[in-house]
Amino acid sequence: MNPETPVGVLRKASGWSMIWGILMFICGILAISLPLASSIGIVIVLAWLILFAGASHLIFAFHSHSVGGFMWKLLLAVVYGVAGVYLLANPLLGVVSLTLVLAVFLFVEGVVEIALYFGIRRVPSSGWVLFDGIITLFLGILIWRQWPSSSVWVIGTLVGISLMFSGISRLMLSVAARRLMPNAA
Repeated sequence: MNPETPVGVLRKASGWSMIWGILMFICGILAISLPLASSIGIVIVLAWLILFAGASHLIFAFHSHSVGGFMWKLLLAVVYGVAGVYLLANPLLGVVSLTLVLAVFLFVEGVVEIALYFGIRRVPSSGWVLFDGIITLFLGILIWRQWPSSSVWVIGTLVGISLMFSGISRLMLSVAARRLMPNAA
């Protein structure tokens, strides 16, 4: 089969997608096996992203056409810079803080989804929104009640679970795509 044909290109792409899915699954297992190390890694990546965002605000500050716009963007750049440096210097405190933010986020999301259910309860299958809201609320409360000790396992475990399911779904979609491709010689 010629790799330059559309079928050849799709087969090659689905092969790389399968490899990527397997790697994501393995990384998910590693993240669950080493949740604190994974959490620290996530905080470090987040810190660098915040620093880059701060640098962007600083660059945009100098492109501002007004003194007020310059000052606000400069202030944002300083806040982002301080937050990024703080997270890099104190990744364990970053993990603890991020876990608390996650608990509050899940709690609020659960409450909002339960409220949404009462607005759409006559819609078919709206019970899934209520189910999702209850589970999300429960997770938020569970993480919050065990905080700060939950910081050791929460972020790494949840990211690991997400990576595993993303890897499985990518792998299954790639296998399905290969089955749908015509068997060209």
